[in-house]
Amino acid sequence: MGSSCLCRMTTEKKPFQRLPTNVVPANYFIRLKPDLEKFTFDGQEEITVAIKKSTKSVVLNSSEIKISEVKFFGDVQKFESGIQITYSKEEETVTFAFPEDLKIGSGKLVLSFTGELNNKMKGFYRSKYLSPEGEERYGAVTQFEPTDARLAFPCWDEPAIKATFDIVLVVPKDRLALSNMPCIDESDLEENPSWKVMKFGRSPLMSTYLVAFVIGEYDCVSGKDSDGVHVCVYTPVGKKEQGRFALEVAVKTLPFYKEYFKIAYPLPKMDLVAISDFAAGAMENWGLVTYREARLLVDEANSSASSKQDVALVVGHEIAHQWFGNLVTMEWWTHLWLNEGFASWIEYLCVDHCFRDYDIWTQFASYDFTRALELDALRNSHPIEVPVGHPSEVDEIFDVISYSKGASVIRMLHDFIGDQDFRDGMHLYLSRHKYKNTFTEDLWAALGEASGKPIQAIMSSWTQQMGFPVIRVEQIVHGDKRKLKLKQERFLADGSKDEKNYQWMVPVTIATASSPDKTIHQIVLNKREEEIEVTGVNKKDWLKLNVGAVGFYRTLYPADMLESLLSGISNQTLPPRDRLGLSNDLFALARAGFTSCADVLKVVGAFENETNYTVWTDLSTNLSIISVILQYTDFHDNFDAFIRKLFRPSMKRLGWDPVSKEGHLNAMLRSVLIGRLGKAGDEEVIAEAKVRFAKHCKGAELLPADLRNAVYSIAMKYGSESEYEELLKLYRKADLHEEKLRVLRSLGSTKDRGLLKRTLEFSLSDEVRSQDTIFAVAGVTGSVEGRELAWKFIQDNWPVLYERYNGIFLLTRLVKATTENFVTEERAVEIENFFKANPAPAAERTIQQSLENIRLNKKQLDHDRESLKGFLATYH
Repeated sequence: MGSSCLCRMTTEKKPFQRLPTNVVPANYFIRLKPDLEKFTFDGQEEITVAIKKSTKSVVLNSSEIKISEVKFFGDVQKFESGIQITYSKEEETVTFAFPEDLKIGSGKLVLSFTGELNNKMKGFYRSKYLSPEGEERYGAVTQFEPTDARLAFPCWDEPAIKATFDIVLVVPKDRLALSNMPCIDESDLEENPSWKVMKFGRSPLMSTYLVAFVIGEYDCVSGKDSDGVHVCVYTPVGKKEQGRFALEVAVKTLPFYKEYFKIAYPLPKMDLVAISDFAAGAMENWGLVTYREARLLVDEANSSASSKQDVALVVGHEIAHQWFGNLVTMEWWTHLWLNEGFASWIEYLCVDHCFRDYDIWTQFASYDFTRALELDALRNSHPIEVPVGHPSEVDEIFDVISYSKGASVIRMLHDFIGDQDFRDGMHLYLSRHKYKNTFTEDLWAALGEASGKPIQAIMSSWTQQMGFPVIRVEQIVHGDKRKLKLKQERFLADGSKDEKNYQWMVPVTIATASSPDKTIHQIVLNKREEEIEVTGVNKKDWLKLNVGAVGFYRTLYPADMLESLLSGISNQTLPPRDRLGLSNDLFALARAGFTSCADVLKVVGAFENETNYTVWTDLSTNLSIISVILQYTDFHDNFDAFIRKLFRPSMKRLGWDPVSKEGHLNAMLRSVLIGRLGKAGDEEVIAEAKVRFAKHCKGAELLPADLRNAVYSIAMKYGSESEYEELLKLYRKADLHEEKLRVLRSLGSTKDRGLLKRTLEFSLSDEVRSQDTIFAVAGVTGSVEGRELAWKFIQDNWPVLYERYNGIFLLTRLVKATTENFVTEERAVEIENFFKANPAPAAERTIQQSLENIRLNKKQLDHDRESLKGFLATYH
């Protein structure tokens, strides 16, 4: 430690406060030299600061960094010694106390420090990979969002404190180094010519969480978009062909967003990098987007259609952030949804532009819209906008509400004001606030100006209060007129009344059998009850609310209206999104006790001739929820028989083998049908899956990638230790991350208790990357016995798991997967007590949601057991 520093550590707790703004940065010059063998790094930093108010101390963020020297050079002052350094571990800050007050003006803080390349997938961390020869090596990469830039260099680590960045990386000559901007100078390191010094261009004004650097060995494929922006996809060495699909998407996507926002991409290059150890799906660092390998790489022979589609969506999502999040950034984490909700909506718009055959908006209805409705019906949900104090609270809101509900209300708003006004409003918002920070109200103001509609009034009810309404409908038919009575109330998953008396401004749309995909009547329901009249409706026509499942609400129809809609399901005159929305509402209403689950299963019979992939996927998901509950009864076999009868006709129509030009969606549907029938014990499907699995393992006839998830799981469920060993061989041989994940998910399908335990133990072995452990553990939870073992495994290994995942959102996913599907009050109390004794603050809301779901499972089983048993008695 340098003689200029006096250091001490404080750990006393105090209420969270944001950093003082009496001194703020204008530019960071950061020079880092990582040691890829000792897993440390040396850093030097010059921060150009503006002193807004005279002060004797400067406070900035720093965590797990040892500062050896600090100096200050100001306009009229200079301090090269006597600066006291005080660390606060709890607040993750460092305070520099100067011998006398700093005077208003500008100056430079000059720091020397060291840090650790950690193994926790946050901050500046090490990432393990294998060379083409199989040698184990390490790279160094970053993941700073939300608040981990402070692990790499002392900084003002808050989104509103923007600055420019000059990055210098000192790395071995045989390693590639990347940062947000292009490299503008490369030279030998004077003291060691086997190292090089890489200087990168100055960045625009940006938040610290968007700074990035990557050091490792990569191949790349590159191209330019129509505006001349250089795009490069970096892949593991020897796999550059697997980057071509992402490159194709990126080159199409940049000009699409430029045209949509009417603002050019502001950086000269766009890099997309596959990272071997990566906690999230991807991270939108400006100009240097990092991805988990399975979210960027596509192997035409071994990647499934669904994985390819996911890559397109994730690339679209992260590139959208380059404008919405990077160019204009939320002021504080309370407004995180502005970033994530918007990007989660527009990624679908982008993919729909690039790949029309994906029918991607129907998939949005299942993947985002209905998932958000399910979570937001819980009492332990949260508003889209959550007041966030300490940054440790941020991890919990990287969830379905911020992403999927955020995307759903943006979609509803876009539909309400129309595409052109929405585009004009987005251009106004981004132009007005570029390189600055915003609040949610700034977006509403711009969209309100562009559309002339009361956006703030409408949208505040959707972002500032949790939940959503169910709209009860009553109708009276008078010739070609329908008088409708609409009544809104909060929908709660347990069917109880809302004591908070929430109310929403709800855009309600109506379609009929004569114009099934066209809105014939639209209102904003802004009071508790309203009567409206719809004219020009044929007497025999069905009438449906919420055209295209765009409005974020559920609809409760009377028996006569629901009966007329069933014909629209069976003859498919009701469009796919409306079929999906109607069935999803029915399952949720049954869970809440508005109707019986047996009655919903009677309605499900109308879907026997369904042809749409996404409708089948959503049905399968809802039937899986019922299946989990019925595993705790003596008539689950009857439910399996019901499933077999429902799914067989579509399976017979589609068959095992793809036909020429059958399309992307049929490839995905085949996997859903086979997987569901295999799980339900269909003997023909099981026998065929076993034959194909054996041929695949011998190399005689490789399974198409689209079938592997389903076939692996079936082979394991009805197999023995020999199939287990074959799957492990496939895992160890796999060079594609996607294939490894398929195997990990399938291992837990076994019925053998010993193999279930072995899978759980394997999940923590060195053979499984820590980011992938959750896939193996979650795969075990599909059966009653597996669920019990997985929960015991979590308890027994909690110290290890908590240490590994605390501070990254994988912890909440692990908790959710292993707790939410139990069905007894005793188990709920046990889980509650465990987490009281072993607190996990970042997962607290998830724990409460799991407890609520367990109690909902119990309530639904108690409510529906007898009627379901009676209905299913005829199925064998």
